[in-house]
Amino acid sequence: MSAIFDITHTTHYRYASSVRLGEHLVQFRPRDSHDLRVLATDMRVNPEPVDIRMFQDAYSNSIALIQPQSPAAELQVVCSSSVEHTGTRAVNFPMSLRARRFPLAYDDEERLVLRHFMTPFYNDPTGMLQAWANQFIRPNGETGTRELLVEMTEFIRNTMRYQARFSRGVQTPYDTLRLKSGACRDFATLMIEAVRRLGYAARFVSGYLYTPWRDTAKQQNMGNGSTHAWVQVYLPDAGWIPFDPTNNLIGGTDLISVSVARHASQATPLSGSWHGYPGDFLGMDVNVQVRKRP
Repeated sequence: MSAIFDITHTTHYRYASSVRLGEHLVQFRPRDSHDLRVLATDMRVNPEPVDIRMFQDAYSNSIALIQPQSPAAELQVVCSSSVEHTGTRAVNFPMSLRARRFPLAYDDEERLVLRHFMTPFYNDPTGMLQAWANQFIRPNGETGTRELLVEMTEFIRNTMRYQARFSRGVQTPYDTLRLKSGACRDFATLMIEAVRRLGYAARFVSGYLYTPWRDTAKQQNMGNGSTHAWVQVYLPDAGWIPFDPTNNLIGGTDLISVSVARHASQATPLSGSWHGYPGDFLGMDVNVQVRKRP
């Protein structure tokens, strides 16, 4: 069965005095696919932009490049969309025979296309990350691809503490292993780097998570939601399979993807520049609401 979601994503920058606003890059439009259909989108900017330009980046993400009017003492971007999602839990996702056992054998064409998603982003001079990834390989007998990926997803969820972090940037996978805690983008980054070292192609996904307990007028008025991050691993004849180590989710309709990238730094929902005195910046507020239609 399909599910229809209405999403509102509000970002509000506040300044002590009028500042000069530069171009801002916005990634808000969910990614159309065979199981996710975009029904409607809208974007409102205050102050009204002088110019808006839409394009697709190298990852085929939909990008809005906006130039707000300035000077201004605030910048508010409200993005809304409605989507129909038909994805299902993917624990039993199909795979070709060559993908069912570790190590996975991509063919030459796949390796050519997937090369930058197979290449680790971080160096591993001490072998710490490789050793952590190796624990999911069976010491005796065959290791199943499905079992390896599911166990890694569960292990991160069960052994590490989720800690929301509103500052920009992502922890290195080594910091996440050392602290045994992190935000969703940190857990996703750790898993991506680990599976790449085992020979799998993986990419970072930024988007929205539907949380049923927030889907009431009372809860939505009480607090803010936020964007979410997870992992997609490419498996022959199965495609890009979603793994969410923060919530131990594999596929399903609750994950609504917006952008994909090789690293978290390339999937920021909103980025841009402003010019003024350092003390002019008063803060940023983000509010994300995801509601499921009855």
